[in-house]
Amino acid sequence: MVKKSKRTIIQCLSAVLMNANFAGFWKGKIFTGRSKNLCLPILNCYSCPGALGACPVGSLQASAGCSPYGISFYVLGFLALMGILFGRLLCGFLCPFGFIQDLLYKVLLPKLKIPQKPDRIMRFGKYLVLAILVVLLPLLAADSYGSTVPFFCKYLCPAGTLEGGIPLVSMNKPLQATIGWLFSWKMLILVVVILSSMMIFRPFCKYLCPLGAFYSLFSRFSFYRYYINRNKCTDCGICSKICPMNVEPVKTPNHTECIRCGLCKNKCPKNAIQVEKTTNKFSEENHEKKYYE
Repeated sequence: MVKKSKRTIIQCLSAVLMNANFAGFWKGKIFTGRSKNLCLPILNCYSCPGALGACPVGSLQASAGCSPYGISFYVLGFLALMGILFGRLLCGFLCPFGFIQDLLYKVLLPKLKIPQKPDRIMRFGKYLVLAILVVLLPLLAADSYGSTVPFFCKYLCPAGTLEGGIPLVSMNKPLQATIGWLFSWKMLILVVVILSSMMIFRPFCKYLCPLGAFYSLFSRFSFYRYYINRNKCTDCGICSKICPMNVEPVKTPNHTECIRCGLCKNKCPKNAIQVEKTTNKFSEENHEKKYYE
């Protein structure tokens, strides 16, 4: 069982290790070493001066023009492997921008819980972002030379603005002279995400993140899964009340929105929520059927 403090330490270490080119922040330059050819399993801007690896979302968009198949099987295969092994555990423990949203949510402001119906509708937003901005538009915009537009990175991604845009612009006077409406638009998006993150738990992850949308497709089948021990569960409802992603673990412990933060496991008074073992697989599936049939 991973306690909240341990998860925070893991998140902090992940953010530091994946952006360990500290000299880049002082020089205002993007790291271009060999490790930049490798994809990270989480959303981390390629243009961040400290980034040691490539962002998989940016890589998918770039491959739309370069690959004869319109997609990089290396990137897609890598993400599928990560999804099969860990699912959205990666979102909960390794993503730097998710960590930033977690910290912002600790700000002492009134917290908002979006009503169930609009919340469900808004969550489809990240699938639309994945399908349209990350896949479809870069494919359609690719020219005969393999050049395309990374629509998500260019027009939407707040992580890129925070991790890459602001550090590079602040350290490079020539870039400051080129600031226009696009930078202002990206800054507006970032400000909205920051302010909303103080009142809503991980709004970007819930409603806009294309990588979260991709990993959610593997949540029910990943190797790292939860199950409900029905011999211990008393249906007290505590897990549903405290879940920051608005999931009902007792009904769907491997919900597509679950980021495996472990809060429900830690707070369960009967220790009924556990990491799944092979012998428990069918018991969980049968339990979920009982609720939905």
